[in-house]
This record gives sequence, C-alpha cells and structure tokens, in this order.
Amino acid sequence: MSRRASLFGATIFVLCVVNVVVFQAAAREARGGLTVSFLDVGQGDAIFIESPTGKQVLIDGGPNRAVLRELARVIPWYDRSVDVVIATHPDADHVTGLVDVLQRYRVSLIVESGVAADTPQAESMLKSVANEGAKHLLARRGQIIDIGGGAYLEILFPDRDPGGLETNTASIIAKLVYGETSFMLTGDAPDSIEKYLVQLDGEELRADVLKAGHHGSRTSSSPLFVGMVDPEYAIYSRGCDNTYGHPHAEVQETFSTLGVDTLDTCNEGTVTFVSNGISVVRQ
Repeated sequence: MSRRASLFGATIFVLCVVNVVVFQAAAREARGGLTVSFLDVGQGDAIFIESPTGKQVLIDGGPNRAVLRELARVIPWYDRSVDVVIATHPDADHVTGLVDVLQRYRVSLIVESGVAADTPQAESMLKSVANEGAKHLLARRGQIIDIGGGAYLEILFPDRDPGGLETNTASIIAKLVYGETSFMLTGDAPDSIEKYLVQLDGEELRADVLKAGHHGSRTSSSPLFVGMVDPEYAIYSRGCDNTYGHPHAEVQETFSTLGVDTLDTCNEGTVTFVSNGISVVRQ
C-alpha cells in the first residue's frame, strides 16, 4: 500500500471516529432532562445520574468490577471522567467496585460519610480516594450538591459526625431533585433513621422514586417512611442469588399495600428513569 493510500485510510478512520463522537454527544444533548440509572451490579448498589447539563454522578459501586461493565453502557467510550462519586457507607457491596472506578475514571469530587470500617474493601477505597487527588467532602445534612441544569442532591443524613455508628446506620441519605420531580436514595439506612427523618422532614420527603433501603431488607422501608415518601416507583437493587432473602416478604407487602410499583434489578437488569422536571418516566 502506498504512503498516500495509508494516509487517506488513516484520515477516513479519524473522520469516522469524530463523526461517532459528535453523533453520540448530539444524541445525549437532544435527550436532555435528568437521567437516573439503577445499575445491575448484583447484590449491591450503584446508581448513575446524568444531569440536564451532562454532569455525572455515581452513588456507590457495587460488590465487584461489574460496575465498570454497566458504566460502559451509560457513559460514552471516549468519556473517562465522572464529576461526583458518593460512597454512602463503606460496606463491601457498596464500595468494592469504587476502587476500580477511581482507577479507570477521573473524579472531581468524592463524598463519603466519614464512618470508619475496618475492612479490606473500605481501606482499598480510602487509598484510592487519596490517590485520586479529587476534592473530598464529608456529607452532612443540609449540604447541596449542584449538578447543573437545576438538578441537585440534598444531603438529609448524616446530621452529625457518624463516628461510633454502625455502618448501615451512618449511610448517606440524599434526595435528588429536578424541577417538580425527585428521587429518594437511602443507601442501607435502617428504619430507625427513616423514622428520624420523618420527624425532621415530614412531607418534604415526598419523592417520585424510592430506592428500597438495604436491597429490600425488612430492616428498612418501614411503612411510615414509605407512606411519607409516597413514591410511584420503588427499586430493589439486589442479586438474584443473594443469600439474605432480599427483598423480604414484609417489604414487598408494604409496597403492595401502599400501591407502589416495584422494579427489581435482578429481573429487569439496569433500570433507568428520565425526568423532564415535571414527570418521571421509565426509559
């Protein structure tokens, strides 16, 4: 092959790559709105959020490298950055995958509760946080994380230094708001914290979508809390073969009695919602 032919072929290849990048960027821009994906990472949590302006947030990373596979489906291949990573608490099924995420993607802000956990997974995550060099924020009630286009995350809990608390109890609870729509994201917070928030916030807990706490465990999703949130949808983020029996029958009954539609990453795979600021629809 002549040098001219090789140069021509290389030019065509570059132009094709550029066209693909431009097309994908234009498609994302045209979609607009707020996108929230509950990623299928097995028995664990990983929630990917893209704001109306394209800012990206990852809440938790699941129990293993599966999060990288799922992120590759929602983040363009040429994008190697995530604006915000939130570790709700340091249990393995929430932070193990974040170690790989922090190695693969550039992260601008890392948020965690500050609760200590003496586990290899938690220590690996903290080392990765230190190596990332990103801004580091300890989540506290009242903080607002602006993600652009009118969308923001409001931290509801913890409202104190969580030192000495059990890790689930110290979970970051955040409400994602865009226009008239919202998502309640509770980590593994137990019903004692849910009831505490009902006392503090009451009807302000109302949200269109609720991530069922602790993967559908009976220790979370109390009828009082679910009734106050009054969601249209609830999401079980869990593995099909989990040994805990999630979702527990009591929780399923709570959602059924209160007329809440439930979706399950075990059966549905990744579950994605899009909000235009007025209503939330499943994609």
